[in-house]
Amino acid sequence: MKDLPLPRLNLALPEVEVIARQDGSKILRSPRDLGPYAQNLAKVLRERADTIGDRTFLAEKNPAGEWNKLGYAEVTARSSAVAQSLLDCGLRGLRGEQSSRILILSDNSIDHALLQLGAMQIGVISVPISPLYSLASRDHSKLKYIFGLISPAMIYARNGKQFERALSALNLEGVEVVVSEEPPEAVRATLFSELLCAQPAAAVAESTDKIGPDTIAKILFTSASTGMPKGVLNTQRMLCANQESMRQAWPFLGDRPPVILDWLPWNHTFGGNHNFNMVLLNGGSLYIDGGKPVPGLIEHTVANLKEISPTIYFNVPRGYDMLVPYLERDEKAREGLFRDLDMLFYAAASLPQYLWERLEALSLRARGRRVTMASGWGCTESAPMATLVHFPIDRAGIIGLPPPGIELKLVPVDGKTEIRIRGPNVTPGYWKDDEMTRRAFDEEGFLRMGDAARLADPNDPAKGLVFDGRLTENFKLMSGCWVNVGELRWAIVEACRPIVQDVVIAGHERNELGILIFPDLQGCRTLCSELPEPLDVETLVKHPRVRWCLVERLRAHNRVHPGSSTAISRALFLTKPADCDALEINDKGYLNQRAVLDHRAELVAKLYAADSDDDVIVVAEGSAPCAGTWPAHRPA
Repeated sequence: MKDLPLPRLNLALPEVEVIARQDGSKILRSPRDLGPYAQNLAKVLRERADTIGDRTFLAEKNPAGEWNKLGYAEVTARSSAVAQSLLDCGLRGLRGEQSSRILILSDNSIDHALLQLGAMQIGVISVPISPLYSLASRDHSKLKYIFGLISPAMIYARNGKQFERALSALNLEGVEVVVSEEPPEAVRATLFSELLCAQPAAAVAESTDKIGPDTIAKILFTSASTGMPKGVLNTQRMLCANQESMRQAWPFLGDRPPVILDWLPWNHTFGGNHNFNMVLLNGGSLYIDGGKPVPGLIEHTVANLKEISPTIYFNVPRGYDMLVPYLERDEKAREGLFRDLDMLFYAAASLPQYLWERLEALSLRARGRRVTMASGWGCTESAPMATLVHFPIDRAGIIGLPPPGIELKLVPVDGKTEIRIRGPNVTPGYWKDDEMTRRAFDEEGFLRMGDAARLADPNDPAKGLVFDGRLTENFKLMSGCWVNVGELRWAIVEACRPIVQDVVIAGHERNELGILIFPDLQGCRTLCSELPEPLDVETLVKHPRVRWCLVERLRAHNRVHPGSSTAISRALFLTKPADCDALEINDKGYLNQRAVLDHRAELVAKLYAADSDDDVIVVAEGSAPCAGTWPAHRPA
């Protein structure tokens, strides 16, 4: 099939001003000023109801598998009823830190959206948090910490019985509990449907008109590498200014209303701010995807793509990694994804080049031309977009340029260049933590996030920035050589497909590098398919073919990357999944390297022990990978 040219999307020109300073730092900013932006999102919702009231805003599947769709007018009416019910329940708004807060425990749903939008209309602060803190935690320590810090007036969970154990772990005296279905037995709860029965009085509209740029819309919790989560203040200015920056960089958003099918959790800034607000500000439609990039749920995403054709598709690299094999063998899902697609977008982690190439190949199969692919960079503290790709790129890794209104400062640090942010999209600070707020900003008011970036072409800054890993993840070997953890991690994952899902790089102040491996169980299973099911993880990763395959791939990697800061000398399979209680992983599947190394320090010690046991795999050329596992023949 002939490779047709990329569709002509309406994108801003790749322009950037660069100011070089004597201290070696650089300031990067767009030459274009940020245009006027909305006062608050609640007023935007009301305007959408007046102009495009019948257009689908939110949709989700009901238990019968049919899409339940709500237009802008209906969403506005229902969220206004919720706002009135919150006032009737005694929740206070527009009072700074004295405003009431609502803690939201469960994942994305229409009721979740109506509650947030209703709270926003009257200045009540919503606080969506990771469902993992309630459902996957053993001791609910993080849930209890957040509950104590926030002191919510209300807690919402979609399914009361599902969250009953978590609710029972909290002191709920004086706290209103609201559920959409299956009320818990041990906790008194109100059904969400009762909140929809109120008739909005004038106080709701009057409150909406008073909400200004400095009003706190929500608090989003982001995990530190150690310790408890930190609450990031999200103001209306941040959310609205960020969307205007995006619209100026991506004018095509105004050419046709965006349609997205999205699973990304609203307790994270990618799904809850970037995507949700993009749909609202541009009058688009958001289909809530009940699938996720985990076994047993990814199939729901595949089924939904056969019914909903997005104009922009957002995902994280782990999500694309799980989705691509289905798209390669399911023509209907592939056609559904690419039929109306303007852009594929990834963020939150680096995308391996092999995934980029497989996605391009899929678009060629589906419609005869490569799809426009883009990325960006940002954080919870920047609402989230700080850089954006708004020009053609031909490989993974480019994170774009600062759009209008956002300034970047590139600062040399330990052989890398730290990237810092300043603009109206940046948080004023952290909830009830003045010291952390003070440390987060430098003397010029730029937010420090600990990420590194570099110019793709130092002679042509308009070609954009390349993400260069996290400064806190990188470390030095005993030789003094720096190890670029982010870049090396993805190189190993790509080299060791299909048996490796993710890796953690070890070697701080040691002579050589080692890795802890989270195995891809399905990929490992293909190497020993003759064994009967069920097959436990420990048996699987000890199978000779699995280990020999790993050694062959690591040796091939080492021959291409022989330096001490890139070659792997030893490896150890992990048989326990990443632990959310230990902050090893977040909802989007991104591993916290430092947390894994700290939490599994005994395994790191085992990896480097002089008398290491058979679990440690030796990669050196000419040696057996471990005792008793050398196969009589090499697997195909």
